[in-house]
Amino acid sequence: MRATLALALLAATPASADGLIDNMRGMTVAQDGTVTRFQGIVVDADGRVVRLVPPGEKPQLFTKKEMKKRGNKPIWDYRVDMGGRVVLPGFIDAHGHVMGLGFGSLALDLSDTRSLEEAQAKIAAYVKANPERRWILGRGWNQEVWGLGRFPTVADLDAVAGGRPVWLERADGHAGWASSAALKEAGVTAATKAPAGGRIEGGVFVDHATQLIERVVPKPLPKERDAAFLAAQQILLGDGVTAVADMGTSVEDWLSYRRMADIGALRVRIMSYGAGIETASMIGGKGPTPWLYDDRLRMGGVKLYADGALGSRGASLLAPYADAAGQSGLPLLTDAQLQNQMSRAAMDGFQVAVHAIGDRANREVLDAIQVLSETYNGDRRWRVEHAQIVAPDDIARFGKFGTIASVQPVHQTSDRTMAEARLGNARLTGAYAWRSLKAAGAPLAFGTDFPVERPDPWATWSAAFTRQDAQGQPPGGWRPEEAVSRGEAWWAMTGGAAFAGFAEKKFGSLQPGQKADFIVVDRDPTSAEPSALRGTQVQETWVGAQKVWQRR
Repeated sequence: MRATLALALLAATPASADGLIDNMRGMTVAQDGTVTRFQGIVVDADGRVVRLVPPGEKPQLFTKKEMKKRGNKPIWDYRVDMGGRVVLPGFIDAHGHVMGLGFGSLALDLSDTRSLEEAQAKIAAYVKANPERRWILGRGWNQEVWGLGRFPTVADLDAVAGGRPVWLERADGHAGWASSAALKEAGVTAATKAPAGGRIEGGVFVDHATQLIERVVPKPLPKERDAAFLAAQQILLGDGVTAVADMGTSVEDWLSYRRMADIGALRVRIMSYGAGIETASMIGGKGPTPWLYDDRLRMGGVKLYADGALGSRGASLLAPYADAAGQSGLPLLTDAQLQNQMSRAAMDGFQVAVHAIGDRANREVLDAIQVLSETYNGDRRWRVEHAQIVAPDDIARFGKFGTIASVQPVHQTSDRTMAEARLGNARLTGAYAWRSLKAAGAPLAFGTDFPVERPDPWATWSAAFTRQDAQGQPPGGWRPEEAVSRGEAWWAMTGGAAFAGFAEKKFGSLQPGQKADFIVVDRDPTSAEPSALRGTQVQETWVGAQKVWQRR
């Protein structure tokens, strides 16, 4: 509980009072990318923005009539001096996995390994350092980064597993690597067949095949879940992320969020999308929950999966993979199943968000949206999560029903060479096509898909308008015609991400009536070079006009 206490002690302003937070170089962005600058934020007793104080204006909180009622007392109950520092709206990650981030931070992390041998050494060291753990769990391996040219094998893992059951998720979360002891506990043999929507390659289990192992992996205790949440929240707040769309919330996740909120430890705002219609219905009943805990938590949607990931060749493609003859990916739902589940969710008023990476999967989701839009009209805000590979003919269809393209710019910089190998250059039109999707009328919402990528908004921002990685590669950007502007990218990480979660009246861009969620940073991001932008440091994070994180 020390982390909870530390959060509580950071509250630097009165819990219920009207105030002025000023002496800042404040800036926010509009949907068209226009930047508005301000010197102060007037907030009410509920932590909402009353108005932004323009540069050079003497701030006034109350009208003359209100002042008279107050007996001409000071025009604010409290004032916070920001010391001339840069203040921005808090970032909103439009697609993440909160508990996955927390558990990943507390387990074996292979995301920094650059070869199989390096991964094996790290696994061996972890096994030795944790003799009390019967199962060794971790994540983050990527055979593409290793340059392995194949998936790792059972023998590769047994060489360092010490005879223990080991289960390690791939970086994309769509495959897992098992030791022979784990296979034995799961009852998996050479004769075991993969379920529909899954594939087994040696010791690696792809998409639905992961269920064969995960059913015997020990479930975390509630106290372990709470510790994972607190770890994730500290990471997010430290990166300047004040709200997140949690894609695939389980009942156990929801209970952890509620436990933390009940003791005042829920600081980040969570827009939950249930892991399937059954989960959403168990939590929300016949529709979305109201906003809870001062607009900190809401179950508003359903997360579905149309296919797997590109790295594990589970993304469903219209034509076979260029580097794997005969393989076209793993559709996880039939057309009828997809439409049925989307319809059930829409019938109860839940927003529908569907994971679709391959061009076949994206087409199937767009087909379903077209059919369902004849019945379910109104403001539905259908969401396609990732929209990585879209057939050129399908891009215009995103705009027809205002379908939101919830994308992750850092995936493009991480996946670039792999995407070229998986698809071949002739099929890259429509890959990570943010500019084209926006031009077609699709609202953009940017996220990171953490823990697949780090929840680093500065890397997201830079990648979005440069199409380059941290090393500035490739020169000029990868398919630069699909870049968005600096301001448009910023909006997709703030107001656009809030809109994607039906939260634009609650928070997002420091507009009057929204919660005063903001961050203090060490430079002006609107003029920083891309490399300098990536190096931006968050100094403080405020949620609802309360300081909840500070760099030590």
